[in-house]
Parts: sequence; structure tokens; C-alpha cells
Amino acid sequence: MKNYLPILIWVALIGTAFAFAWRLGYVARLRNYWDETMQELRKCAWPTWDELKGSTIVVSITILLLGGFCYGVDTIFFYIVKWMTVSVSS
Repeated sequence: MKNYLPILIWVALIGTAFAFAWRLGYVARLRNYWDETMQELRKCAWPTWDELKGSTIVVSITILLLGGFCYGVDTIFFYIVKWMTVSVSS
């Protein structure tokens, strides 16, 4: 029985919180929100498999190009700062 006491306390606390939320109407509002969300998702135009693959390729290429650009600019600035610090300290 000693092992079940913490579980029973948590069940009582969660049950009380649920009853309190039900009484104040939070559960009904949450259910209403869920229903409205599902209705809106049914109206969405989902991409086809080919559109999804094409978009994934475009995003991947864009990420690679942007990453390469950032790497290149960072490398250029690194060498400029390195050259400036070597020139100043000499």
C-alpha cells in the first residue's frame, strides 16, 4: 500500500484539476479549439508527393548555397583580420 500512495495522490490531484477545468469550461473550450483546428486542416491544400520532393530539393540546395556563402565570407574576413593583426604587431 505504501508504494501506491504517491500514485493515488497524483491521481487525486489530476482528477481534481480536471474537474476544476471542466467546471470552469476549459475542457469544452479545448474541445472546441480542437474541432475548429481539424475543420481548418481539412480545408488545406496538401502538396502532392512530387511537389513535396521538388520543394525539399529547392530547400536543400538553398541551404547548401547559403552555407557555402557564409563559409566563404567568414573565411575571407578571417584572413583579412589575421593579415591586419600580423601587420599591426610587426
